[in-house]
Amino acid sequence: MLNIINRLSGKALAALLLLSAAASAYSAPKTVLVLGDSLSAEYGLSRGTGWVALAEQKLKQNNIDAVVVNASVSGETTSGGRSRLQALLTKYKPDLVVIELGANDGLRGLPVPAAEANLRAMSDAAAKADAKVMLIGMRMPPNYGRDYADKFFAMYGALSKDIKAPLVPFMLDGVADKPQLFQPDRLHPLAEAHPIILANIWPTLQKTIKAK
Repeated sequence: MLNIINRLSGKALAALLLLSAAASAYSAPKTVLVLGDSLSAEYGLSRGTGWVALAEQKLKQNNIDAVVVNASVSGETTSGGRSRLQALLTKYKPDLVVIELGANDGLRGLPVPAAEANLRAMSDAAAKADAKVMLIGMRMPPNYGRDYADKFFAMYGALSKDIKAPLVPFMLDGVADKPQLFQPDRLHPLAEAHPIILANIWPTLQKTIKAK
């Protein structure tokens, strides 16, 4: 092997080293960081039954080499996620940051522009860390008022277009209108609902991680 390397020209050796580095980089698993609230933190569920764990299993089934870090915390708001994100970016160096936040802002009736500003700041921080962002949207129940609910939901679509981030418009599509799929608090889906949630998220997640 040493004799072969000695016979290589400088340019050929450089090319060989570049190809080797590229091969190593290509084979390295991608890291997906999920920054969410109780809907992603398996609140009230057995570990491994929430959509994030199911997504990691599906990535493996589809031969997508990725490690999923679930940094979701029950009760998390966009403000809390914003304050935690930089440390998570430094620690895990993710290729993709999936942001599933805003529901608790909405349930508390917090101003929509404040939530948008926090989501935008998180996107900016991820971009500076060379990580792609994927947004997961949420709808507010109608009892919060049509005007607020419409503005809250529209925020995700407008922000997604502005920052050019893929969006899952509503993670609870096909779940929110089925009371039998919720825990007694009527806020958190049962384990049976999480495959449906993953089905809403998976097409965008798969496309986004492959593009990174």
